Amino acid sequence: MITRPSDLRAQAETASAHLPALMLSAERLAAMIAPGAHGLRRAGTGEDFWQYRPAGIGDGSRNIDWRRSARSDAQFVRDQEAQTAQTAQIWLSPHAGMDFTGGDDRPTKSATGRVLSLALAMLLLRGGEKVGILGGPVGTGRLQADRMAATLCAPATDTAFPEYDLRPNRRVIVIADFLDDPAWVQSFLTLAAATGVSGMLIQLLDPDEESFPFEGAIEFRDPTGTTRHHSRDAGGLRGEYLQRLAARRDWLRQQAGQAGWQFDHYLTSQDPAHVLGRIWALLGVGGLR
Repeated sequence: MITRPSDLRAQAETASAHLPALMLSAERLAAMIAPGAHGLRRAGTGEDFWQYRPAGIGDGSRNIDWRRSARSDAQFVRDQEAQTAQTAQIWLSPHAGMDFTGGDDRPTKSATGRVLSLALAMLLLRGGEKVGILGGPVGTGRLQADRMAATLCAPATDTAFPEYDLRPNRRVIVIADFLDDPAWVQSFLTLAAATGVSGMLIQLLDPDEESFPFEGAIEFRDPTGTTRHHSRDAGGLRGEYLQRLAARRDWLRQQAGQAGWQFDHYLTSQDPAHVLGRIWALLGVGGLR
């Protein structure tokens, strides 16, 4: 099938329509969390910058920085620290179920996930880290953020699990609702652990999926509309549903822990700044080394 240039341009304009808004939302969100974010640093033999610490027992006179020490009453030792460029990859589930929202007044899981993914990427990029979408190229700088925004806004292929493009010593952040068949999670994490990849699983749900507020006669359909379930008493299903949701989360947390990963969950109704701040804190304090 031959695509006319006019059709191609129309498709391109449609695909890129959300880019400015997405970039703006992500930039504002990133700025709220960490205006001066920096990348992970480790002590080493690099040449990026020096740090000072008070001299202690075992530090000989040759190790003391006398120029720095002259500015105070204490003696300081100069250690060299290298800022190492870490590599992080983000995967946002393209599953059809991510397009669900329980109300017109709140975003879909996909929309929330796109903003969180790009804002998180911007924080990492500001710190000099290499970032990319899992399965795609990694890079640094504003141009890479633009590429990631374009990828996140492109029509999604309904792939239930991330491509297993895992590289040693990288970090991977997976954002999904984890309501579908979870078999891929175990195999993915097993491979990640064997490859030396650390990371975080983030479950993103709509408030209706969290509380199951349904009552009376309701027809439930899967995201594709191929499976339907008619219930005359939806409220009677709530208890079992909540038990299964809790069990799924316990399982995800267990699987993540066994692989040396982290797990957390959020709602689309939560303040995006709070959610991103929490994720950023876990990435920094939890280490994801």
